[in-house]
Amino acid sequence: MTPSPSAPSAHSSRTAAAYDAVAVRYAELARDALDALPLDRAILAAFAEHTGSAGPVAELGCGPGHMTAHLRDLGLDAFGVDLSPAMIRIARESYPDLRFEVGSIEALDLPDGTLDGGVSWYSAIHAAPGEVPAYLAEFRRVLAPGAPLLLAFFESEGGPVAEFDHKAAPAYRWPIDTLAALAADAGFTETGRMLREPLADERFRRGHLLLRAALP
Repeated sequence: MTPSPSAPSAHSSRTAAAYDAVAVRYAELARDALDALPLDRAILAAFAEHTGSAGPVAELGCGPGHMTAHLRDLGLDAFGVDLSPAMIRIARESYPDLRFEVGSIEALDLPDGTLDGGVSWYSAIHAAPGEVPAYLAEFRRVLAPGAPLLLAFFESEGGPVAEFDHKAAPAYRWPIDTLAALAADAGFTETGRMLREPLADERFRRGHLLLRAALP
């Protein structure tokens, strides 16, 4: 079943506007960011190997498209979805061979179970803690049984869920165990995790959860 796309929430609309305003600068900073992040590249490669299919893989919150292009370079049939029209314009201009769509990851315009993989690379960090279970449920809805999901987020380093002053819009840091438990409640099983300490120019530890949509 394909749900009727719903209008984004006021919070999501504000976040989209914030990213529209910084889209060009963000794209410049993000374009080559993976070059200096071998552990991040490793977890992305592990995700690619876990897809095990030639079916579609979505970057859920793709920004300017650099990560979608990296997934393509890993051999995946990747496309991107983002709420920011400015980001999608840059993505289409930068990677004209790839598919990018304006859309909300709160309510994806995709039929149930049609994706063979999904990547949420710091895309749900602006969701209020009470909204995150609904995001995870939506990711589970569009993924085929057994398909992998990779979540990347800012980790709270032993503390509780905490808001911080992200440069684009307010965002949240999460304890990795808490987020893993919410993912389990949404119908995912954990395959593995990776914690990376911040680099010299980063403020926070980075968390990564590699999950698999539960089989029926």
